[in-house]
Amino acid sequence: MKTDRTPALLAAAFFALAAPFAAAQEYPAREIRSLCNYAPGSGADLIVRFYSDRLSKLAGRPVIVENRVGANGMIASDTLAKSRPDGYTIMITPASSTIAAAPYLFKNLPFDTAKDFAAVATIASLSFVILVDAAAPIKSIAELVARLKAKPGASFYGATSNTGVIAAELFKTAAGVKATYVPYKQNAQALTDLLSGQLDFISFDATWGVGQAKGGKLRILAATSAKRSAALPDVPTLAELGYGGTDVSPWWGVVVAAGTPKPIVDKLAGWFNQITAAEDTKQFLATSAFDPYPGTPEQMQALMKSDAERWKRYVELAKIEPQ
Repeated sequence: MKTDRTPALLAAAFFALAAPFAAAQEYPAREIRSLCNYAPGSGADLIVRFYSDRLSKLAGRPVIVENRVGANGMIASDTLAKSRPDGYTIMITPASSTIAAAPYLFKNLPFDTAKDFAAVATIASLSFVILVDAAAPIKSIAELVARLKAKPGASFYGATSNTGVIAAELFKTAAGVKATYVPYKQNAQALTDLLSGQLDFISFDATWGVGQAKGGKLRILAATSAKRSAALPDVPTLAELGYGGTDVSPWWGVVVAAGTPKPIVDKLAGWFNQITAAEDTKQFLATSAFDPYPGTPEQMQALMKSDAERWKRYVELAKIEPQ
């Protein structure tokens, strides 16, 4: 005897399609875990905690920050990749480096950056800056270039991050100068060597650079962003000074595990863009030399793809060996 299974199949299909929307409607039904790649009290941790606090207010549920420190931020990323794709574990992170650039900076990643993460929203961007001793006579990029050209093979620069190295190497290439990279683990040591004359310049993130410049120790000569930062209105970009192809603007974003229902991703994206648009957020970001950088899940996903391709070229240019 034949039976018509069409109604049952249609019902099953309907509930399969409706389930993600039902989950989104009740989301969040409990607390959200917010992973942080870096240590408590760090600049990155402050950003994660600021956004997590604001998210808690909008979502009406606790958002618990969990610092998963180690392996240059990869431990937190791996934790997210292996979490349930239900929106209850999120990561607010400098995604341009912890995800997009990761395949070119690290060997044997325990996750697949192209398959294990789903983009939610971009939130902020940060420039890197070229800095010199404030007591030195160098007051412009042109004067720094002249100094470096006057002593080829005897010039040195310092950095404590891969992004800093890439920013400096792009500047060197555009300016046609030579300077040997000196690696540092701590910003303070690089600063000491710059002030003692052992380095000609250093390449650091604007957050740290602005603090040192305000303290009178350093002079910011130029920023590496494509356009002038609202947080650094008086600092020219390398591009506007005639050194093209030097755009290095690390950006922050929010990611969840791949497979998280799109209605939940969209709900999170709406909340994070609402947070970024708030006036107190703009003020918070400006104090750390960040610029607001809102974006949709689709825009962030495309950005991660294009940045991965760009970072591949950057890493090759800077001759960075994967760790």
